[in-house]
Amino acid sequence: MEQSFLQQLYQDHTHTRHLVPASATCRVADSVLQLLFPPLSEKRYSSFAEFELYTRSLQIELEQILDGIADKLPDTPAHLAQAAMEALPQVHRMMLGDAEAIYNGDPAAQSLEEVVRTYPGFKAVAFYRLAHTLYQLGIPLIPRAISAYAHARTGIDIHPGATIGSYFCIDHGTGVVIGQTTVIGNHVKVYQGVTLGAVSVEKTMANIKRHPTIEDHVVIYAGATILGGNTVIGTRSIIGGNVWLTESVPPYSRVYHHPQIKVRQAPEPEEVLNFSI
Repeated sequence: MEQSFLQQLYQDHTHTRHLVPASATCRVADSVLQLLFPPLSEKRYSSFAEFELYTRSLQIELEQILDGIADKLPDTPAHLAQAAMEALPQVHRMMLGDAEAIYNGDPAAQSLEEVVRTYPGFKAVAFYRLAHTLYQLGIPLIPRAISAYAHARTGIDIHPGATIGSYFCIDHGTGVVIGQTTVIGNHVKVYQGVTLGAVSVEKTMANIKRHPTIEDHVVIYAGATILGGNTVIGTRSIIGGNVWLTESVPPYSRVYHHPQIKVRQAPEPEEVLNFSI
């Protein structure tokens, strides 16, 4: 490589504030989930004092991560880390509701423990709940690192800025995309391949609502695409598979299309040809 290019890279490195690696953020997010859900935990505790000490260590680790971006924070790393930990009881209640929604909505689920341990939809929403908490505190970068980690692990992409109500169920989940300004109500169920996105992605739209609103008790089947900040899906509506929507629908709607599938039975050939390659 050219010496001038290497010198420029060196200057960039020396003038960049030291950041805690993204792997540390992911490790803390994993540790918090293990703290909240014993079936996920890799640790065993001999006393409550040990458990309390471990919880405190997670807060300190989060504070150290935030210290790497202290110049971008709305408050001190210590105050923000404490606020995040104090939000955990409410976050835990929301996660339990999500697990219950998945369990009640899937005949194949044998227990809540199975949902928590194995369902990618639960994991994706749980990481979203953590990331959203940090996002609401005005913390930059870290929430996106957590959502990117969840996306890599589950195939489900939920922006931490989205607003998602209680008892949210993602079934199967692979390929689900939920944009930043999406608003989702309570008791909503989403299947794989659903996109809740924007009609356009112009940079000038960064500070306006550009993703849809999904009201309570809506079911959105696989492959549906719903776009636009003014698009509202009314309560208790059902959106069929592979539907494309850029306009609102009233409550109790049933939205679907009729695909033309033709089946033609060919006459059985007199002689079957077998090819060998």
